[in-house]
Amino acid sequence: MIAYIAKRLLAAIPVLFGLTIIVFAIMALIPGDPAQAILGNFATPENVEKLNRDLGLDKPLVQQYFIWLGNLFQGDLGRSYMQNRPVLDIVLERFNATLILAGTALVLCSVLGLIAGVISAVRQYGWADKAITFIVLIGISIPSFWLGLLLILVFAVNLRWFPASGMYSIFGGGDLPDLLHHLFLPALTLAVVATGVIARLTRTAMLEVLRQDFIRTARAKGLSERTVIYKHAFKAALVTVIPVIGIQAGFVLGGAVYIETVFQWPGIGSMLVTAISTRDLLLVQGGVLVVAAAYVLFNLAADVVQTILDPRLR
Repeated sequence: MIAYIAKRLLAAIPVLFGLTIIVFAIMALIPGDPAQAILGNFATPENVEKLNRDLGLDKPLVQQYFIWLGNLFQGDLGRSYMQNRPVLDIVLERFNATLILAGTALVLCSVLGLIAGVISAVRQYGWADKAITFIVLIGISIPSFWLGLLLILVFAVNLRWFPASGMYSIFGGGDLPDLLHHLFLPALTLAVVATGVIARLTRTAMLEVLRQDFIRTARAKGLSERTVIYKHAFKAALVTVIPVIGIQAGFVLGGAVYIETVFQWPGIGSMLVTAISTRDLLLVQGGVLVVAAAYVLFNLAADVVQTILDPRLR
């Protein structure tokens, strides 16, 4: 198992290296001058040129990339142009909030998706299967940002059950109940689409397993239907669904960018939106790199769990 994990980590290195090239190239193609954005529209050309020289932005792009990559190997992501703080400190500070949101959404979509998929498969073509399929298709079809705005309108503005934005109350609060109160709407919004995907694939996997010979053998032995479903069929189907949950982890991390913007959640997504608008290149590159590394680790964890559950992969 240790050798397998080491092999997967080594395979992730070229992926992360290619990602650094892509992110750097995309940021270089964005129009605008970071020095101009920092100094403002009324800055003189001389001051803009001097700041570009101080920041190293007057060098060729290839040289800028390798300077940044060399610093990255030393654990230095640079300093934010706008905040004048180490990029790593800012990213880790914001990533904590994103991890709370994305982690809650991932747990929520995994639990709801697995339960809905199992019920839908066991009650195939029944009213429960039809109702779940209908709800799942609606959930997959709704854009997450629009659903977030709708939930804010209904539950925050009209009913006033939940706050419309933020991670904690402005006055007072700051404890776990306050966090959960603010977390409910954004986590639910982020989990809806992923719940639908997991539910559909769980249903398909369960139906395939329920038609296999070992399930018929288990029923012929006189085992209860609950034991057949949850001890044998669900465990076998879970091997197929686990990698999908790993992929959905990447989806919720990526979806956090606009969900955090809608709900003003102080995470890495809203940080990236602000950094892109202000041309804070090093902050954008550092934020995307940390999110990508987290995505790779999520998928690695999913593969390890799948290997543990399925002896054939070992």
